[in-house]
Amino acid sequence: MPRPSILLFALVWLSAAWFGSWHWNPNSAVRLFAAIGIAERQDAAIDRFEALTIDKARFGAHFYLDKPPGMTLMAVPVVAAIDTATGDSAEGKVLVTTDPAFDRYMKLRQWLTAAAINATLLALAAVALMDIGRRVTGSAGAGAFGALAFALGTPLWGWATTLFGHCAVASLLVIAVRLILKGTSDDRSRGDAPLAGLALGWTLVIEHSALLFALPVGVFALWRMQAISRAEAACAAGSAVLAGAAAMIPLLAYNLFAFGTPFRLGYEGVVGWEGMQQGLFGLTYPHAAVLAEILVGRHRGMLWVAPVLLAALPGLWLLWRRGWRDLAVLAAGGAVAAFLYNASYVYWDGGNSTGPRHAMPAIAFLSLVLPSVWAAAGRVGRVALSVLLAASIAINLTIASAEITAAWSAENALFDGVWRERFWPGYLRTVANEFFGWTPWQGLAMWAATAASLFGALVIALSRQSHPANIYRTDGAARRS
Repeated sequence: MPRPSILLFALVWLSAAWFGSWHWNPNSAVRLFAAIGIAERQDAAIDRFEALTIDKARFGAHFYLDKPPGMTLMAVPVVAAIDTATGDSAEGKVLVTTDPAFDRYMKLRQWLTAAAINATLLALAAVALMDIGRRVTGSAGAGAFGALAFALGTPLWGWATTLFGHCAVASLLVIAVRLILKGTSDDRSRGDAPLAGLALGWTLVIEHSALLFALPVGVFALWRMQAISRAEAACAAGSAVLAGAAAMIPLLAYNLFAFGTPFRLGYEGVVGWEGMQQGLFGLTYPHAAVLAEILVGRHRGMLWVAPVLLAALPGLWLLWRRGWRDLAVLAAGGAVAAFLYNASYVYWDGGNSTGPRHAMPAIAFLSLVLPSVWAAAGRVGRVALSVLLAASIAINLTIASAEITAAWSAENALFDGVWRERFWPGYLRTVANEFFGWTPWQGLAMWAATAASLFGALVIALSRQSHPANIYRTDGAARRS
């Protein structure tokens, strides 16, 4: 029987890679256009494609990616590999969305790029979260509950099918927390600190706003380092900072390559989004009405698309009561920062979106506390949690298989934009029906059969795990009151 971590990785990766999203979404397509230009022409300008996206930046006579370049930079080697394997490129194609050859070209590259980047990071983060749960509760099963909720019970599953940066940022935050916990525990290794710094640094290259969420994780790391010697802590902190700084080098290199200076951001040349001129690139201050909308509103409310996160409320209290106060503070503070950030953004609703996409980092933080809820629950409580998780997974299966970018005009993104307009009519995107001629429902059934097998094997593997007597084992700085 494979180890639980391998089965969990396979289940999450398959689930994210099996489904796709509309490859002409401007926010996703512009990142791919830039990657294509760099891979095929060694040119960051997207002049050839600019008419195909409303998301773009203009500097002088040329158009560019208007986003941070992290997703594009990761996409470049994938695009180059696909071009080499297929012997195909954008050269000579009719660059319009209605051209069948160009449409197939874009679809294949977005699908495989999302699978290589987002699906992989989401699966790695799920494994990391299972390990966090094991460290906090002593139970791999409790960790698996949190991991499944994080990866498949929230819209991160749907965002993994795109080239948006939301899934990647949330995944890297979880991976960094796991490295910090390991790096301040008895089984630490020298690579934990620099890898954590690299993960946090790269979130900023993907989304500059991730600074708001990487900073609390960095403070958490400093607090946890009190559990190790000063010399070791200084070495770990230094290596983490150096690795985080090294992650910035590709950002500066891209800016120099694209704009001729390392200190220009694509956001500075945004075309057509006047709201970006307000405050700091569209950020002003939190609005109470917007905060209510992104929490419980029918248009973008997190409650509608990730009800399993309700379990995080008792989870915060359980972590605090059991001695993991630093982790509880990180989870609460990080989630609050994410929601307040979203409530401060002029384009808070995210355009076409299912759920509050700018608040996705909150999922990373809230998921940290979910294993403690499972570990503390009795039989009845675990049944209730299982039902809540199953409902959340079912909701997000429909989102991931139909469309994560529900139309802005949908009053209720889930009911109107996803279920009524796409899922019930059978407008699904699976590998089987998009590339191999199966029907959408056959493609969904194939995923369900494979996923059920992997889930069953995961449950069996977890049932064979030994559990320490004290499921609320604490170590290091976590013991402090």
